[in-house]
Amino acid sequence: MHIWVDADACPVIIKEILFRAAKRTKIPVTLVANQPLHTPPSPFIKTVQVAPGFDVADNYIVQNTQPGNLVITADIPLADAIVSKGVTALNPRGELYSVDNIKQRLAVRNLNEELRSGGVITRGQAKLSQREIQAFANRLDQFLSKLLSM
Repeated sequence: MHIWVDADACPVIIKEILFRAAKRTKIPVTLVANQPLHTPPSPFIKTVQVAPGFDVADNYIVQNTQPGNLVITADIPLADAIVSKGVTALNPRGELYSVDNIKQRLAVRNLNEELRSGGVITRGQAKLSQREIQAFANRLDQFLSKLLSM
């Protein structure tokens, strides 16, 4: 078991929850980004800095994950690639991506992208709420509990 984090856009509070989970469960967490990251000292937490460029971090995550891993990402195309590979993906807002919902989420994302480029939508997602942070923590705990009970 391994937790991978698409860390460039991952909120600090979500990273902190993951750091505590790594310490508590001794499950390795790897943050992948194209910029330097600061993490607490732990044998269970590491960072990988990839070269700058479009989708470089995403491609690294896809290449290095395997079924049984968990990927934390808000990037729908990355989640699609991960789920297609049989890997579990969890959004920082607490939504679990699955084969049942990822294609619909990808279609909505693509539509929103078109609306944004046409000027119909002019702002992005709302700031992460306390409720969403709690939903993320609960989903992560459920996933880890299920995994550790096996």
